[in-house]
Amino acid sequence: MVGTMANNGRIRSASPVTNGSKDLTPDSAPVSTAGSECGQVEFTREDVEALLNERIKYKSKFNYKERCENMMEYIKRLRLCIRWFQELELDYAFEQEKLKNALVLNEKHCADMEASLKNKEEELNMIIEELRKNFESAQIQLAKEQTEKLAANDSLGKEKEARLAVEKAQGGLSEELGKAQGELQTANQRIQSVNDMYKLLQEYNSSLQLYNSKLQGDLDEAHETIKRGEKERTEIVENIGNLKGQFSALQDQLAASKASKEDIMKQKAELVNEIASLKVELQQAKDERDHHLTELKTLQTEANKYNDFKDTITELETTCCSQSNQIRELQDRLVSSDRRLQMSDLTTFEKMNEFEDQKQTIIDLKSRVEEAELKLVEGEKLRKKLHNTILELKGNIRVFCRVRPLLPGENNGDEGKTISYPASLELLGHGIDLMQNAQKHSFTFDKVFLPNTTQEDVFIEISQLVQSALDGYKVCIFAYGQTGSGKTYTMMGKPGNVEEKGLIPRCLEQIFETRQSLRSQGWKYELQVSMLEIYNETIRDLLSTNKEAVRTENGVSPQKHAIKHDAHGNTHVAELTILDVKSSREVSFLLDHAARNRSVGKTQMNEQSSRSHFVFTLRISGVNESTEQQVQGVLNLIDLAGSERLSKSGSTGDRLKETQAINKSLSSLGDVIFALAKKDDHVPFRNSKLTYLLQPCLGGDSKTLMFVNIAPESSSTGESLCSLRFAARVNACEIGTPRRQTNIIKPLDRLSLG
Repeated sequence: MVGTMANNGRIRSASPVTNGSKDLTPDSAPVSTAGSECGQVEFTREDVEALLNERIKYKSKFNYKERCENMMEYIKRLRLCIRWFQELELDYAFEQEKLKNALVLNEKHCADMEASLKNKEEELNMIIEELRKNFESAQIQLAKEQTEKLAANDSLGKEKEARLAVEKAQGGLSEELGKAQGELQTANQRIQSVNDMYKLLQEYNSSLQLYNSKLQGDLDEAHETIKRGEKERTEIVENIGNLKGQFSALQDQLAASKASKEDIMKQKAELVNEIASLKVELQQAKDERDHHLTELKTLQTEANKYNDFKDTITELETTCCSQSNQIRELQDRLVSSDRRLQMSDLTTFEKMNEFEDQKQTIIDLKSRVEEAELKLVEGEKLRKKLHNTILELKGNIRVFCRVRPLLPGENNGDEGKTISYPASLELLGHGIDLMQNAQKHSFTFDKVFLPNTTQEDVFIEISQLVQSALDGYKVCIFAYGQTGSGKTYTMMGKPGNVEEKGLIPRCLEQIFETRQSLRSQGWKYELQVSMLEIYNETIRDLLSTNKEAVRTENGVSPQKHAIKHDAHGNTHVAELTILDVKSSREVSFLLDHAARNRSVGKTQMNEQSSRSHFVFTLRISGVNESTEQQVQGVLNLIDLAGSERLSKSGSTGDRLKETQAINKSLSSLGDVIFALAKKDDHVPFRNSKLTYLLQPCLGGDSKTLMFVNIAPESSSTGESLCSLRFAARVNACEIGTPRRQTNIIKPLDRLSLG
């Protein structure tokens, strides 16, 4: 074993003992229990190398006794070294076994925790499934009872007409009159029983609404949790800003300290130069003094001989005294300069200490900023997780209802009679009542927007859903309603008016702003856009530069845009123009281009009626360089053509064909919704191009939201009631659980519609 380590040229370092207070290192071996022979012997790398490289020197080659003794001593030291290594290896093996046992226990505990969490999740999913089934059965039963009530009302009207006919008949028909009166009494009894049943159903409906409000309360609590998370995130961002401000202030102080240090060093250099000059002057004064003293001595010697030079000697003595005073002054100045130099040295030392303290403070602030940024990233992940969980609990197809305001020329007095909104706390912002033929129809949705709601308020409600596309989910938002109810205004807005921008421009602005803000967290996104319309059951590419391919006669396009679904739930449209975009300005330009190519027409119900279904698709591919995570999301924004009645629209010719195609595709959409609500084995997605294109959104793993747009005037009450009933069925549908698309290395060649 020693030989092996000698060949390797190094000694393996011992890892610290995890359950004791000693550390095993190459310089500190574990305590041996082998007896006094090896005792507390310790070896270092140098000792082992010296022992292995040792060459035994002998005084005489033929003194075999000495050679044997030296060899025995060398072998004894080698045995001690080998035993020390064996004991160290045994200690390491014991610690390794203990760590393996602890690891097995921890893995078993984690497996038990995961199994229990999975069981609880399955129980919660079963409870939610049962609640949804009960709610759907109650809605179906309520619809049946309402149908029976309408049939009873119709029979009552027929009985009244029969009674009027009997009263006008001759007296000879009295027997028939008696029979009619008997049938009338029977009908009244039936009506009474139906009314009683309707009251019971109303009570049952109120109980369901209470239960729904309870569920809504739970969702509100979840919203509050998200808001608290957002608030904490805001506080963290503010703390980061404050720390950055403190950091910049400390940097300014550091720069000022450096500047003051440079000034002090300059002053020090000036003082050193001044001291040097003073020393030179002092030396010159001393030399002059010595010279004068020499002259004085010479003169004194000569004065003894010549008494006539007394006056000259006096003058020389005076000069010598003045020079002595100058020397004293220079010495005083030298002392004061030395003191100033010492003070400058002390100040420089203090500034250096202050500089070091500020440098350490800056390092601490940097570490705090890094920790705060990590907390911000973790908070963002938690927010995304909570938001996606809330959307799954609410149901994958959410429905928002929006009532447009009355237009100029419409009767302002009809809105209050036709449409009203419940004032109760449970239904505030979620309920809408429609009055038709003195009968009130009540509906409840995820959100109801009043006529005075702004475009900004509507977008705030869906902004988090749009955020899911950046998180790697498939998101679909489409607008449904009769022609002239405000669908295109909701999705596209009013051209040229910034305040009335629609959902599509606002969604794009949010995505580009969020993409820019996520750059600091290491995310990079690539965006691709496609736009198409379905006109008379034909797909048109609205971004194609070939105008003949966009608009042709009778809705027939020379290009075949076939729809295909792959195994991953993605939809591809063949020969569709796909463009990379870098800014919202580019997308706005493309939207204007598509709007000019889209099919619109004038009818008696709408001056500019959309005659096709418009589909906007944004493909999002994101990569995080720091975490090496990749996501791929899809955002589909769809403006459906409005349903209309031929008796009201007055369509003829091409407009008649367009109306028939629109109503057929919307009827197919209704058939699909009915099949999904009843959970049929076969769902007729292929009955129209629209439903086949929306198949991943309605029956896949997409997050889907529908806007049902309502016109408030009394003449549209019938169409509004049909739209609300359709929206209620959509709200009751269950589709697959949204699935996040991650770890996709290579982006797809074609855009997916979800």
